Amino acid sequence: MIAAERISYLQDQIARFDDQQAYKELFVSLYGYLYNFAWNFVKSKQLSEEVVSDVFIKVWEKRKSLGKIDNLKIYLYVSAKNIAINYLDKKAYRPFSSIEDHANELKSSYPDPEQLLITSDMMLIINKAIRQLPPKCRLIFKLVKEDRMKYKEVAEVLHISERTVENQVAIAVRKIGSSISFDINRAVSSTANHAK
Repeated sequence: MIAAERISYLQDQIARFDDQQAYKELFVSLYGYLYNFAWNFVKSKQLSEEVVSDVFIKVWEKRKSLGKIDNLKIYLYVSAKNIAINYLDKKAYRPFSSIEDHANELKSSYPDPEQLLITSDMMLIINKAIRQLPPKCRLIFKLVKEDRMKYKEVAEVLHISERTVENQVAIAVRKIGSSISFDINRAVSSTANHAK
């Protein structure tokens, strides 16, 4: 996830100078995260794309007042949530999932060395365990672990307490851990043997 300092800089550039390059960087940096977040509500690739597009259109339209926003990242997530809920309300939309809609679940945005040790089979097992979490628990877990949001930020976006966020993450970790049987020593030796 893009650093908070960078978001503040881009926010300032957009608000003060109508900087289209800063706007583009903000869009590119946060699009995937907001898309995944919106998908949790609308369960549709097309609607998720529309939600994120609407969020960024509003950002550009209201760019002169961006300087008044304390935390643009929180603002964008709350906007995405509100727009997604409005789509569902206005269209009495019934979520439909297609294979393409689930493709983003298997992608890893920022692989680090630890993630590289995990085989694709293990990623499938982990993703399956995550999908089996209750919807609210899954959403909170993804915001914390994938979008790297702080508990306080998740609490603000979802209008819940930080304690609830903490409890839901703990529940998610416990359920995922019990859903998978993962022997790290076997995985590391298997990866090392496979590399030889």
